[in-house]
Amino acid sequence: MSDKVSSVRTIGLLLCLLGISIPAVALAQSSQTQPLTLNEPSEYFGKIYRDFYASYRLGPTDEIAIRVVGEPDYSLERVKVSPVGKIYHPLIGDMEVAGFTTDQLARKLTADFGEYLINPKISVELLTAQSAKVGVIGEVVKPGIVVMTEPMTLLGALTASGGVTDSANKSEITLLRQMRNGRQGTVAVNLKRILEGKAEPDENLVLRDGDTLIVHSNTRKKITNIAAIAGFTQFLAFVTLRR
Repeated sequence: MSDKVSSVRTIGLLLCLLGISIPAVALAQSSQTQPLTLNEPSEYFGKIYRDFYASYRLGPTDEIAIRVVGEPDYSLERVKVSPVGKIYHPLIGDMEVAGFTTDQLARKLTADFGEYLINPKISVELLTAQSAKVGVIGEVVKPGIVVMTEPMTLLGALTASGGVTDSANKSEITLLRQMRNGRQGTVAVNLKRILEGKAEPDENLVLRDGDTLIVHSNTRKKITNIAAIAGFTQFLAFVTLRR
């Protein structure tokens, strides 16, 4: 069975278990969520975009470069993070790197290498990001998980999902996002304004790891229990990783 078919069936099974019908993915407000007010200036979103690599936390299948100034034998030009979040370095052996930013890892390596080298100067570069994922469901050609290998906007995620279908309600797309207090927040997006060039730059939202986009239908009823899909992206990302 192809990955594409398997992914779609996984989504269908998940949402069926939750009592949700695809493409019946319009959204009603529930007690489990609250609207997010993203009214920061455009510069704020630009900073998120620029800082993607600096704030990105490493995970399985990511690829990094480790460079030790003046010690080419201990530099690694490309190393992949294992499925359990580790890498191997000939000087210090296996080490856990999942959850670290590149700056944090560089500081840890500097301390570890300090036991063997005098005043080591180490830098870590993210070469390939594979752990940041967003979910896209509803009226898109290829619903499922989109891997963010670089900073991605809402429009970019929809494009990666094959675009919206003819039945999509372009005036009503919902972004689900985990907030710092642990609750799910919602943001309403008017894709039609973006496509027509009438939107402000920050309306084409910069996505974050774990976000879920819901493209509503023009013909189906709204979901009354948003909590049923709150963990969609995390669950499906786990299923994808376990394959």
